[in-house]
Amino acid sequence: MTVTSVLPRPVAATEPIARPRHYVMCRPEHFEVRYAINPWMRPGEPVDRERALAQWDALRRTYLDLGHRVDLIDPVPGLPDMVYAANGATVVGGMVLGARFRHAERAAEAAAHRAWFTAAGFPVVEPEFVNEGEGDLLAVGDVVLAGHGFRTDPLAHAEAAAVLGREVVPLTLVDPRFYHLDTAVAVLDDSTIAWLPAAFAPESQDVLRARFPDAVVADPADAAVLGLNAVSDGRHVVLPAQAVGLAAALAERGYTPVPVDLSELLKGGGGPKCCTLEVRS
Repeated sequence: MTVTSVLPRPVAATEPIARPRHYVMCRPEHFEVRYAINPWMRPGEPVDRERALAQWDALRRTYLDLGHRVDLIDPVPGLPDMVYAANGATVVGGMVLGARFRHAERAAEAAAHRAWFTAAGFPVVEPEFVNEGEGDLLAVGDVVLAGHGFRTDPLAHAEAAAVLGREVVPLTLVDPRFYHLDTAVAVLDDSTIAWLPAAFAPESQDVLRARFPDAVVADPADAAVLGLNAVSDGRHVVLPAQAVGLAAALAERGYTPVPVDLSELLKGGGGPKCCTLEVRS
């Protein structure tokens, strides 16, 4: 008879290591919920803009306190979702792939981001196909995870691979609550993710399990408060304060959870990652 023993997961040889990051953010000066393009948005529900501004500024100050650089893109009147800066572009190796939005309500944000990066001296490519920036394109080490199913066109995946010079791994999202990849996957470091399996089609679940066998699996309750819409510098993981279970799971892995309250911006369907575009040089 063969006996199979179950051994504890080996403890990592090294602690997670933080490295300085460069972020772009946009103040929610015009934030409101006046249309519904995702299940989180309920037009007519009161929005406290002053509270949204205070929560956003606390997020910005958190990054600064952690030693990161934060640049600001000017908010544009009439674009209430521009606070979700992560959707405006994807930057890898100093190359900027601009966004092209699915919904007309957000379309003008793409040009504002392209103009900002052009003025900052970055090479910028205007895309042919719909992609919603880091909402659906997440760099993990040398690969880019690419979501589709609700927003980004699958044809944008080959375009992203060509522009960014990285392997692109397509993943199919199936739950409309997790309409962008960055609501269902959090990149923790160059080889580790946290994720919600139920947000993906079975074949995409298989892909992620094969590539990230030691991934942190989020509890559905934490994902339901957009706990996976998190930002990591390799050690510190900035995540919604309401995702207490995920914070505990990250701490067990050696990461340092940094809870922030973005409850007002959650009314538009966004959390810390949505508000944070990373510039990878």
